[in-house]
Amino acid sequence: MIRTRTDGDVRVVTLDRPEARNALRPADLPALREAFEAAESEPHPPVTLLRGAGDAFCAGADLDAVAALDDPESFARRGQRVAAAIEASPSVVVCGIDGAARGGGVELALAADVRVATPRATLGEPGVSLGLFGAWGGTVRLPRVMGEGDALDFALSGRVLGAEAALRTGLVSRVVDDPRSVADEIAAGEADALAVIKRRIRDRRDDETQEDAEAAAFADLHDAHAGEIARRRGE
Repeated sequence: MIRTRTDGDVRVVTLDRPEARNALRPADLPALREAFEAAESEPHPPVTLLRGAGDAFCAGADLDAVAALDDPESFARRGQRVAAAIEASPSVVVCGIDGAARGGGVELALAADVRVATPRATLGEPGVSLGLFGAWGGTVRLPRVMGEGDALDFALSGRVLGAEAALRTGLVSRVVDDPRSVADEIAAGEADALAVIKRRIRDRRDDETQEDAEAAAFADLHDAHAGEIARRRGE
């Protein structure tokens, strides 16, 4: 179900269950979490591309499995831990949404650092039609990404957004033919700078603490790249 490979400066994590539009079963969640947690303790490329096989990104949680849950809170917690692992990955995580993203698929995308869609991407939170909602961190991340008004409209209505509508609301940042091109573009940056930028923008502490950390991180990068800065200044 979960395939990983490293291709140059990009690590590719693929949800590979195309016959079910890459819907996730409870047994799939630990492997997906481990795919991102492994990068914390191993040498890793600066960028990870999360994608789906076939004609969908991810249809969310497998409904047959959801219907059979005997511990729904545990299932929600496991999904939350997957999203947290994506968010905490030392790599910059680019989510390439090609085809349908629904429910948990949207929540995985929300945990990524950069979300890009192909022209045929569609995104929706259909949980409300089942009497449910996105519980893999979606109610936390969705208003951060879209703003509270658009997040409420999106989640309460259950409507499906095409790629351009998702772009207008900020749910994705670009519409591109090939998400790998965005991963390669970001990977062309200095790896240590990419990691620091991610940590600084992701920091949820108070403003003063964040600014102190920002200044210290800038100084560290400046010292590490002083020679290159001087060379570029002379160009």
